[in-house]
Amino acid sequence: MLRGLTTVSFFADDVAAAARWYAGLLGIEPYFTRHAEGRLAYAEFRVGDHEDELGIVDSRFLPHPPAKEAGGAVVYWHVDDLEGAFARLLSLGATEHQRPIERGPGFVTASVVDPFGNILGVMYNAHYLQVLASDL
Repeated sequence: MLRGLTTVSFFADDVAAAARWYAGLLGIEPYFTRHAEGRLAYAEFRVGDHEDELGIVDSRFLPHPPAKEAGGAVVYWHVDDLEGAFARLLSLGATEHQRPIERGPGFVTASVVDPFGNILGVMYNAHYLQVLASDL
């Protein structure tokens, strides 16, 4: 039934500021944007080996009241250097959500809360690398 991620949506009160922050983090500009009521309401990036989509949505369009604290599902993005990625995220203004933890051989996770209140997970994942190698 589930075939793969299409878009991961993060929410921000200031989509323009969030898009600039993520553009700096990712080293790319959003490939798609949409305005509503005279301001940026959505910005979407294509990220990684399979061009997974990361969308930044204006908080006005939350389907529920905003949470008081970051929580919910954590989506982990594969990184080759977990410690380096975690340190870089913190240097860019994210705050620690969960420090790096080895989950088993070849699997290390960490997460931060971005400056806009979203949880961003990073993971070194040996299985991801195996799947990627089999796609070649």
